[in-house]
Amino acid sequence: MSAKVYFTDMRCKVGVSLLSKLDKLLLQAGIDQIDFRQKYVAIKIHFGEPGNLAFLRPNFAKTLADRIRALGGNPFLTDCNTLYVGRRNNALVHLDAAFENGYFPLSTGCQNIIADGLKGTDDVEVPIEGGVYCKTALIGRAVMDADVLVSLSHFKGHEGTGFGGAIKNIGMGCGSRAGKMNMHSAGKPQADTDVCVGCRACAGYCAHSAISFGGDGRASIDHDRCVGCGRCIGACNVHAIALSSWTGSNDLNCRMAEYCKAVLAGRPHFHVSVVNQVSPYCDCHGESDAPVVPDIGIFASFDPVALDKACIDAVNAAPGITTSILSEREHTHNDHFTDIHPGTDWRVQISHAEKIGLGTGNYELVTVK
Repeated sequence: MSAKVYFTDMRCKVGVSLLSKLDKLLLQAGIDQIDFRQKYVAIKIHFGEPGNLAFLRPNFAKTLADRIRALGGNPFLTDCNTLYVGRRNNALVHLDAAFENGYFPLSTGCQNIIADGLKGTDDVEVPIEGGVYCKTALIGRAVMDADVLVSLSHFKGHEGTGFGGAIKNIGMGCGSRAGKMNMHSAGKPQADTDVCVGCRACAGYCAHSAISFGGDGRASIDHDRCVGCGRCIGACNVHAIALSSWTGSNDLNCRMAEYCKAVLAGRPHFHVSVVNQVSPYCDCHGESDAPVVPDIGIFASFDPVALDKACIDAVNAAPGITTSILSEREHTHNDHFTDIHPGTDWRVQISHAEKIGLGTGNYELVTVK
């Protein structure tokens, strides 16, 4: 069985905007088949790390939000806090970053909600049917409270997963800080006594009494008691607690796909990916390298796996830009993503997503003029 993926290119005749083409694409792809009436609709987006200029312009989000409102829904833009230290690791700075990058209600027509709360600790444990690496997922509460999930992704390369599309936007992006640790980490957190100020906030979030304090008042974590939930990471205001080890790329891709399935299970969902400014690295970076291929277009589908595979194929079929990082790589893989990040295998993400029933990599491409 194949899934339909709808596509429109970036060409615009005089008097026709790319945003009007996006709205036409949404309707042709069948977004109006979803009953949005009086439903809360989470539009999962990446607001972009300040300093990065490859993230999606808020105009795309407004077009999507306007269409959802026209269909009777109540949309909001959402993302979860990051695990690493940056400009989006708690709700206050995360909202500041969103505003700085142009995402505020006057520009998008809807509110921003940071799904896992102030410190990234407001999450829901969700079962993963058929999960191999994870039996449950820790997902931001606001995402799980929504009736419908719509993803709006900037398709790009990624140093840890090969590429970042719908699966990553949903799976990694909807995980709380503890959920992100679960996807990234093969170990448990540890406390840096040189940074710890002895405030004991972390202990209040530990349900297993794994955190103790020495004579100097600094924290230490008993890994025999610790279950690796990562809540202490979000609770620490001074970033004294961090992961002790990281998973490999294959594990990360598989865990991310399983988290994506947890988010989407049991409710309507729809997915849009914009393939422009295809940067080699994640939009979580505070900078963006030159695009690796020319701008391609916008894709939409009910199947996030088919959508990602269509975007991958389109990028790999495009000529590489000689002024990009591709000019510095050996072209021995017949694959732009593997040329850029030879240590990752993006195919694992697609194959595991198919294995657990998230979707299919087989697709029929329907072009919308």
